[in-house]
Amino acid sequence: MKKTPTPRTTLAPGIAKVLKRLHYPLEVILLRVRWYVVYSLSLRNLEEMMAERGIGVDHSTVHRWVIKVVPLFEKTFRKLKRPVGKSWRVDETYIKVKGSWKYLYRAVDKAGNTIDFLFRAKRDKTAARRFFEKAIAQNGSPETVTIDKSGSNLAALHAVNAEREMPIRVRQIKYLNNIVEQDHRAIKRRTRPMLGFKDFNCARVILSGIELMHMVRKGQVKCSAKTSLSAAQQFYSLVS
Repeated sequence: MKKTPTPRTTLAPGIAKVLKRLHYPLEVILLRVRWYVVYSLSLRNLEEMMAERGIGVDHSTVHRWVIKVVPLFEKTFRKLKRPVGKSWRVDETYIKVKGSWKYLYRAVDKAGNTIDFLFRAKRDKTAARRFFEKAIAQNGSPETVTIDKSGSNLAALHAVNAEREMPIRVRQIKYLNNIVEQDHRAIKRRTRPMLGFKDFNCARVILSGIELMHMVRKGQVKCSAKTSLSAAQQFYSLVS
């Protein structure tokens, strides 16, 4: 029988300091955080699953773990993320917070690798420009960006290009964006059981965790191990 991967117990000092304050065994915290951002489970599902294993943890405690731990994983992941291609496909998808739609800006390259993401309250030129600037700062400049017929995305790219010596080529061809629209499904599949978020900042952190694990599953982490690691092992390696 295949052994379930377990978290590493040797942690970077900064990460260890945060986890120590959570007053639960490391293995319990990291496993539940990973399950929450990977699988279609609600916080109450996780509470029930833990109770069946004799671990009494309230669903609100699991939520607090996620909010505390995910930013630590993301900070490390950014340093280990594999380079992406120079042809980007950009689109935004809708996420509900307190009954109102908010916007998750996302980009993938032509191979389907996630380039970057940004959660914003509004869908306008300012939000789109902030996303492009963040994505370029983190991943380098693209040669081509493909968008749909969004006027705000086009205006944002024109503003970005106005400050560049070498402008980015912009294409508005909807069918070429099918790859990013298909990729949205993996994120929406995970958020659906959550039945909407209650707080924007919590939603932003949780979406970061979902995106991070989605990238791990795509093989976007640079690993030093000689043998290939499972997605779970790669996830845990981010805190070692």
